[in-house]
Amino acid sequence: MAKKKQVGRRVEGWKAKSWYRVHVPDNLGKAYIGDTIANDAESVVGRIMTATLGEIVNDYSKQHVKMSFKIQNVTGDAAYTEFVGHEVTRDYLRSLVKRRSSRIDTIVPLTTKDGKKVRLTICTYTFARANLSQEHAIRNAIVATIAAQASAWDLNTLLSGIVSGEISRDLFKAVKTIYPTRRVEVIKSKVEQVATLISTA
Repeated sequence: MAKKKQVGRRVEGWKAKSWYRVHVPDNLGKAYIGDTIANDAESVVGRIMTATLGEIVNDYSKQHVKMSFKIQNVTGDAAYTEFVGHEVTRDYLRSLVKRRSSRIDTIVPLTTKDGKKVRLTICTYTFARANLSQEHAIRNAIVATIAAQASAWDLNTLLSGIVSGEISRDLFKAVKTIYPTRRVEVIKSKVEQVATLISTA
């Protein structure tokens, strides 16, 4: 009997909860990325949801980019989010590595004009192996380029630059004259002080 009562209470608890449809920010078309369940709308705010960029823009070639969003507000059963970071999958990164070449990682902290503290991880892939002075020069060029542009970025501008590849293209132009460069990628971004992760998977 005790077991039946516990089951009954669990069912009643689920019935009391509501489902909320989660959408990405405006500059990604407010695409629907999944649902989350909660007792009320207030408890939904602050949750982190994830989806691949491929799912968001309906482009399978971008499935290797995992995006994270924090729920900012709720209207009815719709929850709207803010971008809080992204990361490229390890399999994709491994595919970019070539023999007798260099992978040069640069971590750049920045503050957007709307006051968001963001940490970018940027990878530079060269055609041949670079020496230490060349790696140092590439890192300096990347930091200088980001510093020159970041003051004009708000968080949405930063998101658009990552998704479109515009930031990577600008960085490529900055470093290709220093050493023969095959590719530059923003492989990770993180907005500081976000909530506990809740995946849509």
